[in-house]
Amino acid sequence: MITLSLNTLDSKKWIFLQMSKYFTILFFIFSLFSKVFANPNINARTGILVDFHSDEILFENDPDAQIYPASMTKIMTSIIAFDLIKKDKLSLNDTFIVSENAWRLSQSGYSSMFIMINDEVSVEDLLKGIIVASGNDACVALAEGIAGSEANFAEMMNEKASEIGMENTNFTNSSGINDPDNVSTVRDIALMSKYLIKNYPVFYEMFKEKTFTWDRTGGDPIKQGNRNPLLYKNVGADGVKTGYLAVEKYSLASSIKKNDRRLIAVASGFPTKNLRSSHSLKLLNWGFRNTSTFEVSLKDIPVYELETWLGKKDKIKVVTKEDYFITAYKKNIRNLSVKLKYDGPIVAPVQKGEKIAEIIVQNKDEIIKSLPLYADEDLKKVNFFKSLVTSINYLIWGDA
Repeated sequence: MITLSLNTLDSKKWIFLQMSKYFTILFFIFSLFSKVFANPNINARTGILVDFHSDEILFENDPDAQIYPASMTKIMTSIIAFDLIKKDKLSLNDTFIVSENAWRLSQSGYSSMFIMINDEVSVEDLLKGIIVASGNDACVALAEGIAGSEANFAEMMNEKASEIGMENTNFTNSSGINDPDNVSTVRDIALMSKYLIKNYPVFYEMFKEKTFTWDRTGGDPIKQGNRNPLLYKNVGADGVKTGYLAVEKYSLASSIKKNDRRLIAVASGFPTKNLRSSHSLKLLNWGFRNTSTFEVSLKDIPVYELETWLGKKDKIKVVTKEDYFITAYKKNIRNLSVKLKYDGPIVAPVQKGEKIAEIIVQNKDEIIKSLPLYADEDLKKVNFFKSLVTSINYLIWGDA
């Protein structure tokens, strides 16, 4: 019996590996008798719940219906800036001059950072004004500073949306304020939210900041709180962005991380602000309560070691070339199995990068995923004399 560790994103689960010609990993769970709840009743026109690691959709309600994303648009505005900073084409310390066009939004009753004409504002302050205070004026100032005009910036937003795979989204401005052609879906917003969290983890920290103080020109500093209501509940929420338009009502892209597991929820068309908060949390909690996610493999990280024959090492490390996680309802975990399939032991010599095994993930008899396993190191063959002795020992004793 050989036991290998298989990381799980739920620390309450134990995983055992049973060895035969095919190594079979059986998932057992202590909470087999825990109550499994029906799908959550969410009072929103459209919604989706996605596991961050496995991309498994845990809940959906008309997820491809067209919505007006409102201030959730600002997620993409932030991504454009983060991407330029990451490529060393922009700095948090760079400053932009506020135009009259940007200033006017702070005078129109919209959510604002309250910048003034000709203010010289740093990119960092503008980003916090966008992310924390949801300032539409800050969006325009940033867009004009980066692209020369908001129209040019919207083109950059749409190019990035296409790159991410947001197939049903069209951005026409940087803030999401009233424009019938600024449209998206909750599926696309969830995809964009994952892209943000995965690719800019350091900058994503801004989304959980609860307050931002702008030392404005010609008046006392203005301190504003983050509009994401889940940040003020001790539930592990760290983003993402609220939205509101009279025609769309209330919306929220939200994310909660518990231990190493993260879920993303996006819903739009909540009739009230209170329902936006309570039902978004209800949806996320339902996902954590009823499902579990397991780590099967991480790209280029050796997890398994296979026994060898006639090699200078007794075992050889193997890796996959992709991350793979599996999410399942807790009531169905007993049906999952993961098999290491190979003709073993592995006969030397082996070159690094050579395919020598597979991981087979199954739900009962159905194969969900097949992952090639590659040698993570060279395996040289022992010299002729040792090879001969080993073979003779095996023939006599059956155990080399």
